Amino acid sequence: TSVETRTPTSLVLALGIPQLTINIASVIFNCTVIFTRMATKDLHKPISILFCNLAFSDLFTSFSGFWISMLFITNPDITIFGSKDMLAPYALYTVSILSTIYNLVSIAIERYLAVAESMRTRFRVARNQSIAAVLINWVLAFFLGCLPLMGWNCLHMEKNLSVLYSPFCVNYLIFIAIPNVVVAFIVPLFTYLRIIIILRKRKLRMKACGQATGTYKSAEIQVARTSIFIWLLTLISYAPFFAGVIFDATNHQCHIDLYPGVYIFRNCTAMLITMNCLGNPIIYTLKAKTLGAKLKALKCLSTNRVRACTVENI
Repeated sequence: TSVETRTPTSLVLALGIPQLTINIASVIFNCTVIFTRMATKDLHKPISILFCNLAFSDLFTSFSGFWISMLFITNPDITIFGSKDMLAPYALYTVSILSTIYNLVSIAIERYLAVAESMRTRFRVARNQSIAAVLINWVLAFFLGCLPLMGWNCLHMEKNLSVLYSPFCVNYLIFIAIPNVVVAFIVPLFTYLRIIIILRKRKLRMKACGQATGTYKSAEIQVARTSIFIWLLTLISYAPFFAGVIFDATNHQCHIDLYPGVYIFRNCTAMLITMNCLGNPIIYTLKAKTLGAKLKALKCLSTNRVRACTVENI
């Protein structure tokens, strides 16, 4: 039986229209971030460069997701059974997601260095270093994401063919997904936990010296809340995709036997990834100044007592 006769229009629209809507909303949010950053000439700050680049990555993810959603609505066959026409959109989608992950990791590392090295003014993340990190992120994302276009695909063979993301190969998906998803979970979790621990230690030192600790307590609460949001958003967005790759690697059934449930799952994971692109501007940019105000007073040690010193806004 052909997929066209088994794929009701109502199911296609029920999956495709929400995808398109979320992608459009994500495009609007991330364009707002980019235009705001450029209009306010805020790109002289290293962290602003990373924030703006994150918005660019999320914008590309939304555009490529929109492209895939349109292909699904207009011709579900090629997105279900795979086609040469799906190589380019899937490759662009992979590049965008990898760039987003690398930018999230870069931001987490930069925030940790801004706090942990605040008492060592000889080390600062410079603007040129942020630009270098951005370039490295994109080069690495393009190289890894475009490997299927360079020949690592299963267009001409059934063996090792991905069920969820044909014509990608299962071993390529494992190669891409496992290390990058682990990095996306572990590095931000470690860095933000370290920031909370540093703030708590400095708060206790100030308290021991009889100084006010309200700023540190407020900063600790704000960082903890923001870190939880960041990690949960990452978990909710990428864990289902990761589970899908594991399923792909262990599955021995053909496409038609898994219809339609597995494809509904695939489209839902795509919507969750786009939700990450929609949530990033809210967490990282719209709340950035508030978070900076909470974290701007960090502690410096002197020979006799503990005193507060200022670090740049986070």
